[in-house]
Amino acid sequence: MEFKQLIFYFFGTILVFAATMVITVRNPVKAALFLVLAFVSAAGLWLLLQAEFLAIVLVLVYVGAVMVLFLFVVMMLDLNLVRLREGFGEYLPIGGLVAVLLVLEMSIVLSTDQFGLKQMPDPGSLPADHSNTRELGRLLYTVYVYPFEIAAGILLVAIVAAIALTLRRRKDSKYQDPSQQINIDRHTRMRIVKMRAEKKS
Repeated sequence: MEFKQLIFYFFGTILVFAATMVITVRNPVKAALFLVLAFVSAAGLWLLLQAEFLAIVLVLVYVGAVMVLFLFVVMMLDLNLVRLREGFGEYLPIGGLVAVLLVLEMSIVLSTDQFGLKQMPDPGSLPADHSNTRELGRLLYTVYVYPFEIAAGILLVAIVAAIALTLRRRKDSKYQDPSQQINIDRHTRMRIVKMRAEKKS
């Protein structure tokens, strides 16, 4: 077995372990930290495929920004862990069935002749002036432009839905109503009170 294959199995094992811990750990903070480990392991696999740009983006954007946002949201929501533990066993059979179906589908796809070592050989070394960013942009905006636009629309809908779900009015929170602020006239804007002058004693 070559050294490159050993590194692949090393990062692949860590990635599978971290992904399993993300969905099995009850503490959301620990799950987010295991997700960071999964992202770093996936970045190592991208480096093996000579996709340095994707590996750097995965580490900088997801680990450096998105996961910090996840941890911030988890700490701000103050989730009830006891309530989460109560409903874990109810969805376990459905989740196990979905996992088994995914494993079967992946085994069927990977066992065909289209994904063998002969059909997908080692890409080999690239020249020094090769740009992963240019090649990625060329494929993304020419060959895969429609899937890219569909994914952008799905993400936009997800952002709008997340904002709509989090905008809840609480009784103990103070907020301003712009409709009441602009719904005034000159009689209610200012009131003049006539008072007698008081002399200093």
